[in-house]
Amino acid sequence: MGAEARVQCLARVRRQLFVRRVEVAECISRETGKPLAEALSTEVLTGLDMVRFCERHAPAFLQPARLASSTLAMWRKRLTIARAPYGVVGIISPWNYPFMLPAGHAMAALVTGNTVVLKPSELTPLSGALVGDLCAKAGVPAGVLEVVQGAGDVGRALVAGAVDKVFFTGSVASGRHVAAACASRLVPCALELGGSDPAIVLHDADLEHAARGIAWGRFVNAGQTCVAAKRVYVIDAVHDAFVRALEQQVRQLHLRAPNDSSWDVGPLITAGAVEPISRLREAAVAAGARVIQPAAPSVLAGAFPPTLLLDVPAGAAVLTEETFGPLLPVVRVPDEAAAIAAANASPFGLSASVWSRSRRRARAVAARLHAGSVAINDVTLVAGMADVPHGGVKASGYGRAHGMAGLEECVRTKAVVDDILPSVRQPWWFPYGAALAPLLDGYLRLAHGDGLGERCSGLVPTLRLLLRRN
Repeated sequence: MGAEARVQCLARVRRQLFVRRVEVAECISRETGKPLAEALSTEVLTGLDMVRFCERHAPAFLQPARLASSTLAMWRKRLTIARAPYGVVGIISPWNYPFMLPAGHAMAALVTGNTVVLKPSELTPLSGALVGDLCAKAGVPAGVLEVVQGAGDVGRALVAGAVDKVFFTGSVASGRHVAAACASRLVPCALELGGSDPAIVLHDADLEHAARGIAWGRFVNAGQTCVAAKRVYVIDAVHDAFVRALEQQVRQLHLRAPNDSSWDVGPLITAGAVEPISRLREAAVAAGARVIQPAAPSVLAGAFPPTLLLDVPAGAAVLTEETFGPLLPVVRVPDEAAAIAAANASPFGLSASVWSRSRRRARAVAARLHAGSVAINDVTLVAGMADVPHGGVKASGYGRAHGMAGLEECVRTKAVVDDILPSVRQPWWFPYGAALAPLLDGYLRLAHGDGLGERCSGLVPTLRLLLRRN
């Protein structure tokens, strides 16, 4: 298919997703335990936005660029910069956003001309399978997008198979194995390996707004979000007032109960996911942290109440490890510089947020944070914005999804250099002769000399160089 036909195919995929939006959201909710409203907003809506972004921007992105060379010596050359698909793209997606994440990668790969093999998480196979089903119903040709189900052994087989690029979202440990396996075959990969995202609340922040946003950003999807606000650094002057506002927000959260039809925070993905979060909480308490746990515990398997940790000592594991659950440490810092230093003192660098009434001050802080993206007076949403490049630095991985950078990840750049005088030899070809070096020196003076006189001294030799025949 050409680009136009692929775009039309994606438009049909988007229509299928819109028509089946409630069915898709209900499937996601059943498999993950997240509320239906979250499934609709963070999965279906973002999925629709990502498909539409590819529809709108892929045609111009894939159009070859034609231009002349920018250097005088290459005045005869005409350049064509084209983008070609890799071939077969392998996607290994996680369970926490089991539809939005694989769909974002898959749509970008398909619209740029690749075929796709998608392995969903073994914990959410049905949500991942929906990506393939929607594509099949929309007329994506058979075999162009294949869904393979299974656990880690299937993922390893996929990476070792005949794929030309791999997109992996998961843990740092697994990401290292993927990177090593790809490196052994010189296959490129893009890795999104999670984070421990800081939120910085400055002295002039709207505390009610910040508390409301950070509560959502931490506890959405039961805290199982890579770009959740996992560490909060609050300027001393407003710390206590912010904590009061944040506690009030957390007290209002509705935990899922048996036979519940409406809830804010569901259980963790498995009962076994509770132990790592409990371990981090107890280690922080043993080091002197105070617990604010206003929500009543749930009897559901995998339940963990939204929990605030105060007076957390520097170096505590809850501030350095990725906490994948509803646990939020709030740290008092003396000033802005201390907040930035603490935020950057992490092996991760996925995203961050800054809260201030002054956009100028917030942007200045954002510029100093080690992160792939920074949200100002908002949080978490950047990973779901179709036009925002999503990815991290440091242990959070490399490569980008979404936006133009996400399309760029799916293609190889190919340059074609054409000569408008196809039968005329270049002046620097053999034979060199004794005269060539002085003529080249003249061109260097003209092209790179410091002053007008020095550059003008190279004009005549350059003309002789360009007209040289033997």
